Parts: sequence; C-alpha cells; structure tokens
Amino acid sequence: MRTLALDLGDRRIGVALSDATGTLARPLEVFQRRSRAADFAHVAALVQQHEVGAVVIGLPFNMNGTEGQRAAWTRDYGAALGQAVERPVTFWDERLTTVEAEELLQAQGRQSEKRSVDAIAAAIILQGYLDHLRDEEK
Repeated sequence: MRTLALDLGDRRIGVALSDATGTLARPLEVFQRRSRAADFAHVAALVQQHEVGAVVIGLPFNMNGTEGQRAAWTRDYGAALGQAVERPVTFWDERLTTVEAEELLQAQGRQSEKRSVDAIAAAIILQGYLDHLRDEEK
C-alpha cells in the first residue's frame, strides 16, 4: 500500500509518495493551491493514479509541542480531505522539516528553490511516519 504525504502551505502543497512496500518516501510534486475543492480534486486524482491507501499530513506544532491555530486549521482540512478522497488521514509532526529540506538541497549544491523544498519537506514528513510504523512493528 502506498502512502501519500502533504506539506500544506499557504500558497503551495508539497506532495511525497511512498514506495509500494511503505519503506521509502520520495518527493512527488508541488502544486499551487487554488481552493479547497480544487486541492481535494487534485489530491483525489493522485490517490487514484498512484493507488494510495492512506494520506499523511504534516501537523505544524509549536516548538514547545503545543498546537496553535494553524494546527487546528490543518486538522479540519485533513478531516475534510479524508472524506473527499475516502482514505484515512494521519497527522505527523512537521516541525523543522522545511529547514531540513533546505539543508539537504544546500548539501547537494542546489539552490533552495521553494517548489523543491515543499516536496522534499513532504518526503521528510512521510519518511518519519514510515520509520515510526516500522519501529512499532519490531
């Protein structure tokens, strides 16, 4: 079963996809946000195209571990998305994933292009989630 991850931004959504075994995450794409309905339709198309069984959404905790307004908005968005795509939605801590994505690009000698950063951040979120699932199985 493949898992899709989303890094929700104000203007863009970074997307990552797991392999069929649920072991490795890779950046997939970044798309411009237009409206909630358009976002959901785009994600639904990705779910169908890649035979996705579940969706993970990065949850923006505050640095002290509490949830603020943005986290509440993300939970609401995720609940509605789950109904729209008819797949379970899980939330995963996204703290510092953008910083980590920018550092990865710099280490590769690439410019910190925002579109790449969003998809890489989604892959970091997804890989953390997949690693957690694998650790729980042990």
